[in-house]
Amino acid sequence: MENPKYPDVKVQLVGLDGNAWSIMARVASALEDNGVSAEEVETYLKESQSGDYDHLLRTATEWVSVS
Repeated sequence: MENPKYPDVKVQLVGLDGNAWSIMARVASALEDNGVSAEEVETYLKESQSGDYDHLLRTATEWVSVS
């Protein structure tokens, strides 16, 4: 797998609430906290919602460093 779009943004998902909305909120918040523009965060959210749960997880790993 290639490096995520924002490799310095770290998000812990393992061992936490696996609810799709919780995951999207955690990633979006981390992006915002690291100075990513609101427009870019909205792009992430739209992409993460454009498929099933597996797509949501793949999208998270394409955007941020997930542990």
